[in-house]
Amino acid sequence: MTAPFRPGPPSGDRPVPPPGPRPGPPLGARPGAPPGARPVPPPSAEDVDDARHPAVDAAVQAMINAAALSPADQIAQYEAAYETLRETLASIDQA
Repeated sequence: MTAPFRPGPPSGDRPVPPPGPRPGPPLGARPGAPPGARPVPPPSAEDVDDARHPAVDAAVQAMINAAALSPADQIAQYEAAYETLRETLASIDQA
């Protein structure tokens, strides 16, 4: 070899995919539940209210409010919300 070695396919013509339909799902298809799966009803209002935690609700609201802030301020809000969520989950795990 007289020139530096360069890995990869040889230069020249590139292979062309064969004509015809491409493998994979049809265009516009969206993933969904498998055929025959039964939909799960959403949780009732009583179940959701019992599972709520004020610190988590406050952190989520802070992230929603951060959308109106400048990017630098958004980062500070997201970091504060992350810290709140981390501490809340740690306290739940210790309970």
